[in-house]
Amino acid sequence: MTSEITLFVNPTAGRGRGAHAAQPAARAFRDAGFSVRTVVGEDAEDALRRAREAVRGGTGALVAVGGDGMINLALQAIAGTDTPLGIVAVGTGNDFARTLGLPIRDPEASGRLAARALKGATSRAVDLGRIGDRLFGTVLACGFDSRVNDRGNRMRLPGGRFKYDLAMLAELAAFKPFPFRIRLDDGPVQEVDATLIAVGNGSSYGGGMRICPGAAVDDGLFDVTVVGDCSRATLLRVFPRVYKGTHVDHPKVTVHRTAKITVEAAGITGYADGEPLGPLPLTAECVPGAVRVLAG
Repeated sequence: MTSEITLFVNPTAGRGRGAHAAQPAARAFRDAGFSVRTVVGEDAEDALRRAREAVRGGTGALVAVGGDGMINLALQAIAGTDTPLGIVAVGTGNDFARTLGLPIRDPEASGRLAARALKGATSRAVDLGRIGDRLFGTVLACGFDSRVNDRGNRMRLPGGRFKYDLAMLAELAAFKPFPFRIRLDDGPVQEVDATLIAVGNGSSYGGGMRICPGAAVDDGLFDVTVVGDCSRATLLRVFPRVYKGTHVDHPKVTVHRTAKITVEAAGITGYADGEPLGPLPLTAECVPGAVRVLAG
């Protein structure tokens, strides 16, 4: 085990929390006897290139400091390597850390936990989703939720999460279910009118919305939540239950477990870990034990 670790920092995560979080996280590693190198890219492409260079250079761990988007970049950098991933979750959603039971918005505690795990050579093997050459850790979202993301990303004002609240209201005004075609594993193609389809490697997205409450990151399977052809009124009644995961008990909601899924619908963009992947159709496969996470 090398004594050097790499902090992979998004300085803008959580409205600037990423820049401040790097310092206590680095201090925790140094107190544990590690030397610390920090990587900050000029943009996502440059950051990923620098992270991959650190991994190829033999860093002892790649520690993502930021939110789910930064962790998603880190996953691309360590794919197919033995380099463990540390997580200092200081973003807006932090759903990957939440799924793993890691500290949230406590960079010193996150650093201490990851340092202990690295010194003790203990880590947790975690599944990932794979779509083409892209990996994701939490949820692939398709449908009403991804349309809200599309609209929110196009809005310049207001800032922060409030614009996504406004985007949701705008999408509700024009709401109607979407005609999907889905294929689970190698089974037949199913046609279904649905409000949304969420493919969960992890259980939550959007900062704690437990859209796939039964999903586990170490079982080699996705949990697929299909919210059916709801009316606007039904959606408004059901959607708040997502924070407790009790929406899956509603008769309009079905859950499937599968290692592979193809999702197709016109005019829908897929989002994974909150990042746009492109228009459907998309095929996602679960990759068992794809990454080792410093989780104690």
